Amino acid sequence: MAKAAPRTSTASEERAIAAQQARERFLAQVASNCAEEVKRAKRVAEDTREKKAAEHLKLKEDMLERLAEAERRRLILQQSQRRPRTATLPSVEEKKIISQVWKPRNDTEAAQVIQRAWRSAKRRRIGAEFLELGLTLENIQKSSFEDIGSLLSQDKVLESTSKLLKLYGLQEEAGDSVGEKAAVRTFLSAFLVLGHPTQVFSKEGEQEKDLIEKAKNLLLSLDPLLTSLSLSPSTSQLESLSEAYASFQTAFTAWKDRDSSVLLDTMLAQFVELDAIWQSVKNDKDGHVANDYREGIQQNQTLLLVRLKRLAGADRAMKMIKEAIRKSRKANARKNPAGDARPRAAGHPTADATAPSLTPIEASVSDTSATTITGRKAAPLLPNNRTIMHELAINKEYRIDIKPRTEMRENVIREVSETMRQGFESDFGDMFVVAMAETIREKLLSLVVPGKSLHTLISESLDTSMIANQVKMGAFSYQQFFSFMSSLLPKICAPVRDAEVKALAEDPIEDPIERLARLNYVIDLLSIDHANFSLQMNAPLLLKEATGYEQKCFAKTFGDAPLIRTTQWWRRAKKKTEEDMARRSNGSTSSPALRVTADKIYMQGLVDLAVAVPEQMEADLPETLDLDRARINRIRTDILRMVVISAILLTAKNLMRRDVRSQWKEQAQRMWDLPFEDVQAFIGAIESRYALPPTTKTQLSGTIERILLDGRNRQVTHPVVKVLLQKIKTHVYTRLSASSSEERVKAASTASQVLSSGGLPEFVVHIGAVVDELQKVAEVDREAHGKWYDGVIESVSRDEAGGA
Repeated sequence: MAKAAPRTSTASEERAIAAQQARERFLAQVASNCAEEVKRAKRVAEDTREKKAAEHLKLKEDMLERLAEAERRRLILQQSQRRPRTATLPSVEEKKIISQVWKPRNDTEAAQVIQRAWRSAKRRRIGAEFLELGLTLENIQKSSFEDIGSLLSQDKVLESTSKLLKLYGLQEEAGDSVGEKAAVRTFLSAFLVLGHPTQVFSKEGEQEKDLIEKAKNLLLSLDPLLTSLSLSPSTSQLESLSEAYASFQTAFTAWKDRDSSVLLDTMLAQFVELDAIWQSVKNDKDGHVANDYREGIQQNQTLLLVRLKRLAGADRAMKMIKEAIRKSRKANARKNPAGDARPRAAGHPTADATAPSLTPIEASVSDTSATTITGRKAAPLLPNNRTIMHELAINKEYRIDIKPRTEMRENVIREVSETMRQGFESDFGDMFVVAMAETIREKLLSLVVPGKSLHTLISESLDTSMIANQVKMGAFSYQQFFSFMSSLLPKICAPVRDAEVKALAEDPIEDPIERLARLNYVIDLLSIDHANFSLQMNAPLLLKEATGYEQKCFAKTFGDAPLIRTTQWWRRAKKKTEEDMARRSNGSTSSPALRVTADKIYMQGLVDLAVAVPEQMEADLPETLDLDRARINRIRTDILRMVVISAILLTAKNLMRRDVRSQWKEQAQRMWDLPFEDVQAFIGAIESRYALPPTTKTQLSGTIERILLDGRNRQVTHPVVKVLLQKIKTHVYTRLSASSSEERVKAASTASQVLSSGGLPEFVVHIGAVVDELQKVAEVDREAHGKWYDGVIESVSRDEAGGA
């Protein structure tokens, strides 16, 4: 224990020393921090003193300048005072007054006085010139927007405003003419913004409100200077005016850039729409349609080109136009199948070879058999002759659509397999095999040219009697049958079907029933290819007979029976057209545009049929448009999609303070394929580009739910959906009822502007396609069923006259 005591004492001393050192370090750190704080405080105090001294010096200079100006005005006032001649004033006093005239002490002081007088005179002259223009808010609000616009564009106004801006240092003395004019027009825009905001702005958003506030501040800063032109403006007044002008210029430039982008998109869409119209009519030389459209389209495109160059510059405008037209023509071009779709066994058709193809069409009018244009028995996958001729008349490039067949490939194969299995398992299994072989034989023979080697090979190898005997004796071999097909089909099919034929040959499935079903599916594809190739070769000849053929088919179907549905449809359209014209004319029928004609009644009825939301009812469709039932239902479904998506996007734009004319094409494209039951998917499409605040998202979710409810029920109850549907219907009717080429060109050229301002900028192209399709339907229908429509019109007029 005695030995441990020194060690304990030593440890205590070490801890004391360590504590002392720590205390010293802490104190040193505190002293260092305090020194820094003292330095910082001194620096701040010194800066404050310097700032106050500078302000005091500036105020002193302003005061001295004001005192000097007051002294100068006092002396001038004394010099200008004269006594009347009747007053008696001693000559001594007169000499005294004259002797008090102020004289400069030196040349420098005299020069300063002269300069101040010159600047004051210049200020008064420039200010008086600007005030003579009458540019006040009261005068601007009393005048029309067009009058003020023409006034502000006059050279006298631009010159006076430019002098005023230079006087107060808002514009450089030696600036370029282009930049100077742009600055002057920007300044004058403040008067338009405050005087006619509704004409200047398409909507009142946050950016527009900010621009109005900046314009108000600018004019408030300028007003004191114009009311006291005799006094020299103070430095604070000039700084306030400069800041207000810079703020307004920045806000105006930002607003103009955003508005210019929207205008560019709208005018580009108009230019492309006119180009699409020209592409569709330029080859029509017989009807002189191209000549009627050419002049109107060229004039409108020239005006659009001038405006585009003014907004975007010549080089950029031309580049944008070329790119937009290239994309439009590429999108509108008919999409040919990838690869060669010409069947190998189709031969080389000539004019003589295609001529007999009209015979089956004429025969089918009297013979209701399922003989098709290609001269073979119809399979369930092919439309009938009348439908094919009707579609070909509407679209010269019409081809039988193979897509639904390929999309349902597995379903088709499964259904055929089940049917075949039931047949094989029945008591007539052997007869079913022979029947299947006969069906395949007839399909294959229809794909080859009679008299050729392939035709002979198929006829002999798939002889029905021989196959029946083989089945009866149990000698029929499925392996040999499929091997024969694997070697035969590549010689018949088009190159584009090589992959399907090869996959069928290499199919490892051993079940003969399923293999027969897959074989039947591939042969159906070859049949469609062959039918489309025949249509391609025979289309010019078939189009010449399309109208007469439809008239024969329609007469055979209905004869002299009254067209009840067509008559009721015409009555409804006539009543609606008369009410609309009466509402627009206010009792006056002098204008040709307000007269009720058969063309307007027909177009009104067609628009009411197609541009609607509910499912098409059987009683609403006239007999003359029976062949267009599927087309009208498809257009109705597309219209429903358009109004639902546009209502959602329009609501989102308003909640987010965005321009309704801006195009959200990416969001619209994503929403197009979404089911109406998934609200979150529609919100996610908007959030993919724009961040939604929580309150905005909640409000938007409720609105989307109500809009999608209309979509699910195929009804129109939401007010936004109602308005959009009516705008589409009005626009389509306006374009379809245009009576002259000038009216049609005008309606087409303004389509983008009208639909964009109405909240439908994303679907300008879609609605244009609907208009074009309905226009073609109307032409084909009225040409084929004109005499039946004449009878309906006469019947309706007779009934109305009898009722009156």
